[in-house]
Amino acid sequence: MSGAGMLASLSHLANGLERHATARQARRPVLLCLLLLLAGCVPVKPLAVLGQVPQFQLTLETDQPFDSRSLDGHIWVANFIFTTCQGPCPMMSHQMRGIQNSTGNTPELKLVSFTVDPAHDTPPVLAKYATHFKADPARWHFLTGEMERLNELGLNAFKLNSVNGSLNHSTRFVLVDGKRRIRGYYLSSDDGFPKKLLHDIRQLQSEPT
Repeated sequence: MSGAGMLASLSHLANGLERHATARQARRPVLLCLLLLLAGCVPVKPLAVLGQVPQFQLTLETDQPFDSRSLDGHIWVANFIFTTCQGPCPMMSHQMRGIQNSTGNTPELKLVSFTVDPAHDTPPVLAKYATHFKADPARWHFLTGEMERLNELGLNAFKLNSVNGSLNHSTRFVLVDGKRRIRGYYLSSDDGFPKKLLHDIRQLQSEPT
């Protein structure tokens, strides 16, 4: 083959490779779009229903009566703490404040902290504790009341702990939907707990009411 012929063949081959590469690059956005569409078609598994919280009446840190009906239609997060706790409670309340701050653009989300020490945690004591943790009173409620009522909630409704004067309590957070159904439990010592909880809150917000 002459030099001119060889050059022509190489040029033809180079042009073919260039056209192939260009076509392949052009197909990439199309394939990406198809993958995104397929991902959007995969149904999201709904959060399981793990229990039902009954209606209840307790007392706010403002010394006003609290009726759980005010939570109906709202997603809310609950935990059990006491104000003189030197163990996990300060960290749990700090984490609850983090949830409050991370959901500042979702004012309909409510937060509820129940005391396991109603004999000591009177409304003024809870109010001081709420102030210390910069709780938004419109969203984060601290509740006290009769020990029997708190025990019924802690033991039989949330299935977390007794409220019997021992001050032993669970360190888990509970996610409750607008129908008072328990949809998740989260151990406060787990590193990924806040991220998982916030993800599940968003998933509940997308559920049909």
